[in-house]
Amino acid sequence: MDLFSRSWAALRTAVADLPDEDFERPSGCTGWLVQDLVCHLIIDAQDVLITLVTPTRSEPTADAVTYWDLVEPPTGEDPLDALIPRLAAAYGEPRLLKFHFEDVGSAAGRAAELADPTLRVSTQDKVLTIGDFLSAYVLEWALHHLDLIAQLPSAAEPPVETLAAARLSLEDIAGFAFPVSFTDEDALLVGTGRRTPTDEETAALGERAVRLPLVLG
Repeated sequence: MDLFSRSWAALRTAVADLPDEDFERPSGCTGWLVQDLVCHLIIDAQDVLITLVTPTRSEPTADAVTYWDLVEPPTGEDPLDALIPRLAAAYGEPRLLKFHFEDVGSAAGRAAELADPTLRVSTQDKVLTIGDFLSAYVLEWALHHLDLIAQLPSAAEPPVETLAAARLSLEDIAGFAFPVSFTDEDALLVGTGRRTPTDEETAALGERAVRLPLVLG
């Protein structure tokens, strides 16, 4: 839960510090501008809030690793993917998008800090403890922080400890470890298809290369 708080706080701070002109730059999510990504993060924060107040007494069916499903790469035809840019544009001004993100984001952060990690919640037809649910989101926040700063070299990077934790999570999902020559950022970007591996990286991956990218859903 501490890593959740650190990764989420760092991401919210990075968004808050962006100048207005950066909201119209491309993000690391194909087809999305930075403003589109921030709009998506608002929906993510709402999902966290909704899940934390959706308790259940059912036995867990997932943990922080099996919470994630491996899906096909996006085609751009998903209705939600098409909706996000329209929602983001509707804010009109970056300051309004920033305000809504921080308003909902800070509430999600406080709710996570107050939650009992042993309680069970239901989300996406799965049951897991709050501790596992929040741990799963460390990977989400790390990846989207990298998406946020993909074309913004002066923006603040994710905390190193959350990148390390996200790498371990991705390796658990993949069922194999990335080469030690890969930095945590390299493992996350190449592993999820956000960056094409170099020839040297492909050689280091060996047979593992054919199992990439890992598209999480």
